[in-house]
Amino acid sequence: MEYRVLGKTGLSVSILGQGGAAFGQQYGAVTPDEVADTVRAAVDAGVNLVDTAAYYGRGVAEDYLGRALVGGLREKVYVCTKACRLDAAEFDFTPDGTRRCVEASLRRLRTDRVDILLAHDIEFAADTEYVFHETYRVLQDLKREGKTRFIGMSCYPLGLLRQAVERCDLDVVISYAHYNLFNTRLLTELLPAAEAKGTGVLNASPLAMGLLTNQGPQPWFPGQPEVREACRKAAELCRGRGADISFLGMQFCYQQPRIPCTLTGAARKGELDVNLRALREPIDLLLLTDVMKVLDPVRDWTWASGNWRG
Repeated sequence: MEYRVLGKTGLSVSILGQGGAAFGQQYGAVTPDEVADTVRAAVDAGVNLVDTAAYYGRGVAEDYLGRALVGGLREKVYVCTKACRLDAAEFDFTPDGTRRCVEASLRRLRTDRVDILLAHDIEFAADTEYVFHETYRVLQDLKREGKTRFIGMSCYPLGLLRQAVERCDLDVVISYAHYNLFNTRLLTELLPAAEAKGTGVLNASPLAMGLLTNQGPQPWFPGQPEVREACRKAAELCRGRGADISFLGMQFCYQQPRIPCTLTGAARKGELDVNLRALREPIDLLLLTDVMKVLDPVRDWTWASGNWRG
């Protein structure tokens, strides 16, 4: 396993991080035993960062992860969780609400502190100025109190996340679906600001919310039909060559040295094994070139998310 330093935190993190959205039944049923098997296999392979959130399954993902980490595994991983988003349309960015969310997360995770705590999906706040002042203040308080070692924020719009980095003293941010086979805007629109401030950047949703898979995205995918169709054609091209676009997509993300860690959503050990194999095998450059050509018509396309319109 390769490790990279996560900004000014000084944490040396595995370039493959274990994402926890699927632990919360976001993409189908998964059992506590399956989650435990996956987490143990990830740690055995050298993965040392696990990301989750109160939102994932309304706490189910945190509960399953907490169970999986008993017996000594907690000391072997950095745990990142996210507060303020409670459900698909339920948010609470107030200081009191953030505190309640964090305390509940710690109980479910069976720990007295996390390593990284983020305000989740801040573009859904009614007032982002409030987030930059009041939510940020309580994150700082929680850090001083020892509930978390490091703090940050996450969201989809890169412009808003860049503002968060520039205006708040954040240790870590999570960006999703902005570094993958058809969108690399993370490199130009966020990383320069983050690197200047020493803010560590975690790359989530490397397969772009399921777009870069054989199954395709969920029906609720918020983006344009043209993006969905281009990714479908790219997946078809890979299948025709005896390859899997998700495997290629993971390889593509791992090889970017400016990104410390890419979070994957494997819920089962078999899915994790594929992601680990993508770390070891050399990328097919000819296939990558041809896939990129198919995706060029939607290169760097994005879609609206939340209330922010910067």
